[in-house]
Amino acid sequence: MAQRVTYRRRNPYNTRSNKIKVVKTPGGKLVAQHVKKAASRVKCGDCGVALAGISTLRPRQYAQVSKTHKTVQRAYGGSRCANCVKERIVKAFLIEEQKIVKRVLKEQEEKEKKAANKTGKK
Repeated sequence: MAQRVTYRRRNPYNTRSNKIKVVKTPGGKLVAQHVKKAASRVKCGDCGVALAGISTLRPRQYAQVSKTHKTVQRAYGGSRCANCVKERIVKAFLIEEQKIVKRVLKEQEEKEKKAANKTGKK
């Protein structure tokens, strides 16, 4: 008959946080080892792609590792991927350029109105 294995913690139910792995010890006994939940990769906040260069840990463990494990040396380091940062920069640049173009067109329009007003008064 197979040897029985019991949980080692107080929770007696087969829940997600109470998974076990049966391991045979050097003495020949079967023992339950509690398995931690698998960590998921950190994802980009914009596109959802897994971020490269960032450790894959459970949320609480990030408090115990150094900053180099949690970020990369770039603007929006640990929260956005390189492509999304590039898109943001280009988008911001184009918006600024558009504002400048609008301002220039408005100034030209005002000059034309002034010129038309001067020729109309004479």
